[in-house]
Amino acid sequence: IVHMELPLGIRLTVLRWGNYVDFRLSMKPQPNQDGGCGNFNNDPLDDTTEQIFQRDGARVKDTDLLFRNRVPVRVGDTELKLLNLCPDAQMQKAKVECTQELAGIRGAATDEVQLKSCYLDVCFGMNEHALQMAK
Repeated sequence: IVHMELPLGIRLTVLRWGNYVDFRLSMKPQPNQDGGCGNFNNDPLDDTTEQIFQRDGARVKDTDLLFRNRVPVRVGDTELKLLNLCPDAQMQKAKVECTQELAGIRGAATDEVQLKSCYLDVCFGMNEHALQMAK
């Protein structure tokens, strides 16, 4: 177990397992806070995955990184096979959204790995089965 005390009273606990990593992040609400856990305005109706993606996008902007360097994204064979299962209409939506979303991140809009990773988020990020398995 790794415990980290970060700026602004943020506490991060990382549990490393043989084939995956769990983590726990705790913090007090910050001004203008929004993200994967919602916006802390006490209205769960505006905290759906789709609404969070619309407000904040699927990627952290360089100016909002918690750490100095971005870890390179890797898209492996499993992810490539999964992309082939994305319905055509959803893939077209992913291409439009990801190109727009990644335009704000230096070099990402032309980086095939970043684009494919984003396509996966759009194609399967709101998949109910995947969301249930993640809980």
